[in-house]
Amino acid sequence: MAIHIQMAIRKNRLFVRLNGELDQAVTEKLKVRISELIDKYEIRYVIFNFENLHFMDSSGIGFIIGRYSQIKKRHGRIVICSMNQLIERIFNLSGLKKICLVAKTEDEAEKMVEVA
Repeated sequence: MAIHIQMAIRKNRLFVRLNGELDQAVTEKLKVRISELIDKYEIRYVIFNFENLHFMDSSGIGFIIGRYSQIKKRHGRIVICSMNQLIERIFNLSGLKKICLVAKTEDEAEKMVEVA
């Protein structure tokens, strides 16, 4: 299955909406692109919207950990929002909940980083 990726930048925030599957084929390209955007636009907060994400494997987990390490150097945060039950289960089992903020919606995620 293919993935559709939509990205937007507002102030120091990068919004990433994923539709499809986050696997090794996707993470390699996405890692480079997001890293470039973080550096170029001095991004401090990355908000991942997983509303339409149907699958994530271990490379997806590694991808998020890598972006966390990059954002942490800028004293920022990663926020994940709109997870379905499968993705939320993977998220909890992997320990990502310890390093990322979790929001129900993208609006809630944006409000979380406004007060951070």
